Amino acid sequence: MSAPAPSPLAIVDAEPLPRQDEVLTDAALAFVAELHRRFAPRRAELLARRGERRAEIARTSTLDFLPDTAQVREGDWKVAPAPAALNDRRVEITGPTDRKMTINALNSGAKVWLADFEDASAPTWENVVLGQLNLIDAYERRIDFTDARTGKAYALKPNDQLATVVMRPRGWHLEERHLSFEGGPASGSLVDFGLYFFHNAQRLIDLGKGPYFYLPKTESHLEARLWNEIFVFAQDYVGIPQGTVRATVLIETITAAYEMEEILFELKDHAAGLNAGRWDYLFSIVKNFRDGGEKFVLPDRNAVTMTAPFMRAYTELLVRTCHKRGAHAIGGMAAFIPSRKDAEANRIAFEKVRADKDREAGDGFDGSWVAHPDLVPIAMASFDAVLGDKPNQKDRLREDVSVAPGDLIAIDSLDARPTYEGLRNAVQVGIRYIEAWLRGLGAVGIFGLMEDAATAEISRSQIWQWINAGVVFENGERATAELTRAFATEELEAIRAEVGDEAFAAGKWQQAHDLFLQVSLDADYADFLTLPAYDQLIG
Repeated sequence: MSAPAPSPLAIVDAEPLPRQDEVLTDAALAFVAELHRRFAPRRAELLARRGERRAEIARTSTLDFLPDTAQVREGDWKVAPAPAALNDRRVEITGPTDRKMTINALNSGAKVWLADFEDASAPTWENVVLGQLNLIDAYERRIDFTDARTGKAYALKPNDQLATVVMRPRGWHLEERHLSFEGGPASGSLVDFGLYFFHNAQRLIDLGKGPYFYLPKTESHLEARLWNEIFVFAQDYVGIPQGTVRATVLIETITAAYEMEEILFELKDHAAGLNAGRWDYLFSIVKNFRDGGEKFVLPDRNAVTMTAPFMRAYTELLVRTCHKRGAHAIGGMAAFIPSRKDAEANRIAFEKVRADKDREAGDGFDGSWVAHPDLVPIAMASFDAVLGDKPNQKDRLREDVSVAPGDLIAIDSLDARPTYEGLRNAVQVGIRYIEAWLRGLGAVGIFGLMEDAATAEISRSQIWQWINAGVVFENGERATAELTRAFATEELEAIRAEVGDEAFAAGKWQQAHDLFLQVSLDADYADFLTLPAYDQLIG
């Protein structure tokens, strides 16, 4: 099979894939090229601004609401009303866009599927292109799939029983090396958004839905403004009404938490809501305040629940902000993977999921995330109990909530400390995740939880922080590079014993071990581990 004729504006540098010509059409590539021409310079400016802001945080060890945008926070405005397909979002399932997951997620009973090209997808060219093809096939109802290993057949339910797709492109920081314009690599965000929007905007309108997006890793309202400019241009380009695009922004960086109202304001006619993440949010706190001293040292990641005072401030402010402005507030992830062998473990985990979703529904969230179809009924029951027949609870304004700037970074309000076993677990999870990512898998089951890139980011960031802060564990041992390396060596041997010599040799375990130690121990902290990891990703 030969590659499609290249657009005069685009160079595709990759081995041809089956049916890629259905995605990489000249017209689609010309659209992405125009996005690149118009918006890549501003993207570069905003990425540079991130570094400037991080330097300011390093100097001051504080953040505040922006004085220059007080009029936005004090103004009387609302986002556009939700379209019918996004009005009820009480349960959302997340996952990558491989063929089996596409069918299972759409059939799951969830109201929304976050079709993920970001943290749950390693950006191999195959995942990037065929993931787009799978979504096109789903909308055209030609996505039947038979598992070659089990012989099980998968097919879509009727359209009115399928989840509404909200697609998540890659973050602003990631590039797409297989596609270049004007001599440089394309933005992963613009490639993912551009191909999906160009091929599916009208298809989705015809299905009674629309091109809906989750925007990841946003760090400021200026980045949201850039997305809004892209949406305005894109809708005019393909000839659909302004306001057809809707975007939900993940508030998963500490800087964005101080600009929630401004972010909604910038996207006003295209805004659908905000989401409260967890691991990426904690990762952002560590990244930004990593040299802020003892008061910013986070304990073991699993000890930082959404009930921690500074996390509760963040989630309650998010609900109040969204409802004040007429937007949906979407809660965090339940990552548990049910076991087919351990009914008691399932019972305990299901109770934790139920308690978490009950809390979110009680706090005023309009919906929440799960990672596995078996969790959909549990989350659904929690929100059904609060919402009843209502599609959401945006009428709960949460005017009782008052969050001061310092509340969001009061890390030392949490009564927990880093532990020796917490360091070991961070090493174990980090190596296992990166190994799978280097093989092209972004959503990975590890120790009974569905993990994505955010898990590895918080794991390696905590190790970096603990070592540089001189943390002493409960057993008197200090967090050091030497102890981390020792745990990493132990983990490689444990994995070899677990999977066998042949499978170990066939994997990328040593490579993952080395990369994890690099991003955990280097004096020069890498902003995102996926940047050096992308250089090692095959395909």
